[in-house]
Amino acid sequence: MKRVLTAVILIPIVVLALFRAPLWLFTLLVLGVALLAAKEYFDIAEATGFRPMRGWGYLFLFLLFVVVGVAMANTSLGGHPVYRPSSGTWTACIVATVLLVLAPYVILTASMRREPLSQSLGDAGISVLMLFYVGLTLVLLLPLRTPEFGSLFLLFTMLLVWCGDIAALYVGRALGKHKLAPRVSPGKSWEGTIASAVFAMLLAVVLFNWINPIATGLVRARFMPEAAVGFDLPGHVRSIPLAIPQFEVAPFWLAILFGLSVNVSAQLGDLVESALKRGAGTKDSGTLLPGHGGVLDRIDALLFALPVGMLFYALGMGRYFELVGVR
Repeated sequence: MKRVLTAVILIPIVVLALFRAPLWLFTLLVLGVALLAAKEYFDIAEATGFRPMRGWGYLFLFLLFVVVGVAMANTSLGGHPVYRPSSGTWTACIVATVLLVLAPYVILTASMRREPLSQSLGDAGISVLMLFYVGLTLVLLLPLRTPEFGSLFLLFTMLLVWCGDIAALYVGRALGKHKLAPRVSPGKSWEGTIASAVFAMLLAVVLFNWINPIATGLVRARFMPEAAVGFDLPGHVRSIPLAIPQFEVAPFWLAILFGLSVNVSAQLGDLVESALKRGAGTKDSGTLLPGHGGVLDRIDALLFALPVGMLFYALGMGRYFELVGVR
């Protein structure tokens, strides 16, 4: 009951944050989630026997979000997210890359003060890994949300992750007989895993085929605001309010491939976090969310699915979330 109640409360908050929160607030919310997830990751590392360098990890995590958040803010004009990848996005990529390149050297240098010295490499390595496992993945939410309809793409990706997880849970409980990875997660079965993948592919086809009715429903429900598109005119930019946005429908094969790829990566993310917890001898990463464990328990699948979503978006799927007309 606690699990269901927590989900009922959290999902509308996530949807509102995706579509309605201004960029600065969205950045702060995601940063808060990242810091909580980093704290739980460090707790697991400590339970495993490491001594993570929390201060340096939190500092670089904070700087990563500040840099990308400021860069994404510079892509907005007149209060509307007019996306210009050639400006803020590339600046964010360059500076974020510099931060991630510098972090190992800085943390390794700081680890020389550790006693005993034999543990400095492990402590530094586990601290740097957090920046990629938690920080780099969650900060991708900012550039993915910045385009005019990036929030809709993120909602689709999250729905695939959430619904795939639900399918695996209930089908696994009802029909699961063959263990998927008993050493890592004894409760997961091949039946649940296959059901999760099939359900995710079917859901992806439904979502992309019905993208226009879904957008209409979100606008009328006041979740998604009426669209506004910027037009570069000589010397200035003007925004024209629109009614219901219309999108090009993605081909069937692409929806299937996207659903399968997101689902497989999400299930791998779930298994990886289960392995980390089992190695540390803990059941949950935390107790913040009643019935769900910790923050890391809730986003473990998303941490692996988001980079896959970003790759698809960058390689061409983004065109199906660009305005082609209005109604």
